[in-house]
Amino acid sequence: MPYEFEEILETIKMTEVEHFDIRTVTMGISLRDCYDRNIEVTKEKIYSKIIKHAKNHVKYAEQIEAQFGIKIANKRIAVTPISIPFDAFSSKDFIEIAKTLDKAAGDVGVDYLAGFSALVQKGFTNGDLEMINAIPYALAETKRITSSVNVASTKAGINMEAVNLMAKVVKKTAELTKEHDSIGCAKLVVFCNIPEDNPFVAGAFHGVSEPEVTINMGISGPGVVLDAIKNAGFTDLNTLAEIIKKTAFKITRAGELLGKKVAQMHGVPFGIVDISLAPTPAEGDSIADVLKAMGVEDVGAPGTTAALAMLNDSVKKGGLMASTSVGGMSGAFIPVSEDQGMIDAAKAGHLSIEKLEAMTSVCSVGLDMIAIPGDTSAESIAGIIADECAIGIINDKTTSARLIPAYGKKVGDYVDYGGLLGKAPVIPVSTLNSKNFVSRGGRIPAPMRSLTN
Repeated sequence: MPYEFEEILETIKMTEVEHFDIRTVTMGISLRDCYDRNIEVTKEKIYSKIIKHAKNHVKYAEQIEAQFGIKIANKRIAVTPISIPFDAFSSKDFIEIAKTLDKAAGDVGVDYLAGFSALVQKGFTNGDLEMINAIPYALAETKRITSSVNVASTKAGINMEAVNLMAKVVKKTAELTKEHDSIGCAKLVVFCNIPEDNPFVAGAFHGVSEPEVTINMGISGPGVVLDAIKNAGFTDLNTLAEIIKKTAFKITRAGELLGKKVAQMHGVPFGIVDISLAPTPAEGDSIADVLKAMGVEDVGAPGTTAALAMLNDSVKKGGLMASTSVGGMSGAFIPVSEDQGMIDAAKAGHLSIEKLEAMTSVCSVGLDMIAIPGDTSAESIAGIIADECAIGIINDKTTSARLIPAYGKKVGDYVDYGGLLGKAPVIPVSTLNSKNFVSRGGRIPAPMRSLTN
């Protein structure tokens, strides 16, 4: 459909009054041709390729911002999951690759570079294990690198060996970055059914089925949806769903327009627009506030999961009508530290790990940016990750866990990262023991719904 001038004016109004922005424009770059047996040659190839393709990435995004008056909050890069092209290397080499990626990201001026990743839902190669063992050190010694590991899928089931390993990696990352509230864990996420074209960190990477270079957009807009719901007054839920759907349509159209313009400037294909509602710690930019406007007293009240399910579904329906290029995760994010309303609800004791887990069954992503006591055992963390993966494989959806076992901190303390990563209270985790379950290892088989061929 063509873009109408009035549509652009309405979108500009949303940016000025309702906190609408494009959360990220992410350039995906394939590194599959960068391997050499000599690690120094490999590092040079990686650096040169990123500079070649992304040297103007920030500049072009800023030019589009100025042209349309719509803020693009973050400019990012995603690369091929590095365990794939560099499978022959050791953990020490992978740390060196992380530093090279970090230097390239800094030199082109992006906020984050994602793709320090592995896909191990069915098992490990030697390179996968080397790369995963390097994660804590890579995140401790870099500034812009983010990491993700996919440990489960509907087709493969849950790799419990990977779940247990990642629980230990999370703990080690928390320890190595303890001087900054275990910030390394804020850049590390464990996935089930990870999408190949997600533009959002920390889970972004450039999938092996993607073209050489592409542009993916991630929109935002909780404030726009919040304003629409408030203006609607006390309507029935059918009407409210329609209002949310129409609002999602508008912001998706804007995201697709800007994404195609950036891709055109680069001379590369446009990939997808991820229609996720991504909150920030800013007032009026909160998923929690949207849910309260829908009628629950606070996040965590009875009805919260139903309200979130309706919000998520309506956003997807509006986005799919607006664009044929919808991808990524596309729904509503509920990161605790990045959403002021969620922070307030957690502080008030209205949110628990168990309630958040229930909410993840109907929204995008999963347990996101949740600070837990630093002495939480690796076995308990593995159990939480396994629970999220179970929701993902049974419902054939993306789920994840980005947990922060804040080193040296206990319930009631805070982690505070500032900026987009925000601030979160440390919330309790059940002290009941799941060691005898998770330590069995092996693989939880794929569910019945995996047999779709």
